[in-house]
Amino acid sequence: MATSGEYMPPERRVFAATGTTNALGSVVFTFNPPFTSVPVISHATQTGATDLTECRITSVSVSSVTFNVRRSPSVSILGISVLQVPQPASGVIVHCTAVQAGAV
Repeated sequence: MATSGEYMPPERRVFAATGTTNALGSVVFTFNPPFTSVPVISHATQTGATDLTECRITSVSVSSVTFNVRRSPSVSILGISVLQVPQPASGVIVHCTAVQAGAV
């Protein structure tokens, strides 16, 4: 804490990593050392496929976060695009950012 009357907010821990999904569409990021409380998580996916792709957090704790990525291929029936049942998306790159939670 500064003594000149200025407020210096405490620094927050930030974790950033990239991983690739396995055959089940899952990817796990492990925080080493673990956070002191459950962090705020954000993510982005990177894929060359044009199908609808969704990425969900399936598990989060102070020591890890797990994402599951699914893809919904589309098919044209009589000129109308219809989405098929979502299926696991392997080989998708997931960018993960975790930040220590706390007041701004």
